[in-house]
Amino acid sequence: MPLAQPNLRVVAKALPYLCLAASMSLVGSYVALSKPLVAAFPVFLLAWMRFAIGGLAMWRWLKKPADEQPLSAHTRRLLFLESFLGNFLFSVFMLFGVALTTAVSAGVIMSSIPAVVAVLSWVFLRERLTRQTAAGIVCAAVGIGLFSMQKSGPSSHGDPEALLGLSRQVWGNILVFAAVVCEASYVVIGKRLTEGLGPKRISAIINLWGFVLVTPMGIWAARDFAFANVAPPLWALLVFYALAASMWTVWLWMTGLKSIPASRAGVFTVMLPVSAAAVGVIFLGETLTPGQIVAFAVALLGLVLATLPSRAS
Repeated sequence: MPLAQPNLRVVAKALPYLCLAASMSLVGSYVALSKPLVAAFPVFLLAWMRFAIGGLAMWRWLKKPADEQPLSAHTRRLLFLESFLGNFLFSVFMLFGVALTTAVSAGVIMSSIPAVVAVLSWVFLRERLTRQTAAGIVCAAVGIGLFSMQKSGPSSHGDPEALLGLSRQVWGNILVFAAVVCEASYVVIGKRLTEGLGPKRISAIINLWGFVLVTPMGIWAARDFAFANVAPPLWALLVFYALAASMWTVWLWMTGLKSIPASRAGVFTVMLPVSAAAVGVIFLGETLTPGQIVAFAVALLGLVLATLPSRAS
């Protein structure tokens, strides 16, 4: 019996970190698994169905708990921005980007999330940008650059689908990086939201905003789509994607973020690129070349430098 209490304390301390790790692992998984979905569904239709399924699954979470304060105008604006950047734009950029590039490439690019979080924290939260963080940002950028060079080849002039001199894969990488900026904004804004709202209500409200934002484009995309031609396994994958993206990942992340500083929580975004690359290699038949492994290692070194506490602190 004397050992039970310390063990419970250890579990209680570890639980928020486990929630953060599980959340980012799920994000990386559905980033990779969304590739067959974007091949079967138009992007806006896919996003619309994702928010609809997520909304049905957690409609009870919209109700305000008795012990929660009414939403202020400032909190309402933050909830809208959280959904617009972290749900709507992230989904659009990520889905279009993954359609043009590979799951492994998307995973490596997303390894820059902690560095981007550090920059946004410095700009908007007035947090000091240390030399260690700056070095991490440089490493992440170099790793992404090396990986893009590996994927795009020496020139895109012979690519009939090149746009403005850039190949489809380069444009895909650019869109995935835009999704990275949206995800980093989601982390920074989310920390402010957890100070006054519960994880379940945050998840439900930002999903509802996402559904409202994408509905016009979703209806337009659904007009001529042949739903009967979609294979049953893809419908099952769609349900997993919707629940993971709209419900499970947000709830897990907000639960962990409620008791963990945002800068420390950023460390756990390492699970996103790792799981995305792993799914791409194991389930989608993608491969990692030696050059890509080096680029991955440099990018991961960047996130370690950007998120580890400095020696002085």
